[in-house]
Amino acid sequence: MTVAAYTLAVVLDLFVVFIGARFLLRPLPSAAGYGVPAKADGDRAYLTVKGLRDLTFGLLGLALLGFAGARAEAWYMLLVALVPLGDTLIVLRHGGTKAVAYGIHFATAVVVLVSAGLLFAV
Repeated sequence: MTVAAYTLAVVLDLFVVFIGARFLLRPLPSAAGYGVPAKADGDRAYLTVKGLRDLTFGLLGLALLGFAGARAEAWYMLLVALVPLGDTLIVLRHGGTKAVAYGIHFATAVVVLVSAGLLFAV
């Protein structure tokens, strides 16, 4: 179970780094993939904020796992699950589809909570 716990945590952290980098490099397609497309002439600063936030969250998760251990990463995962839960509500409230809200964001929250549980069990 230790290998599964660590592997899932690293994969999730790297995935969030990828999402953050994608928002920084390709903001408009990233926003569409998020579930709430941005206007072409809209303020891209907010998309940059999301990219930086996600990139930082992913790197923080990797640092916690590498330097503080499984228990610190478990608490981090437990708390950071609030982000995809909030993203679910954002997508639903701003015209996104239920498929994206639940199939991407809510499902991500569930996987992050599973990761937290596995890490607590290590």
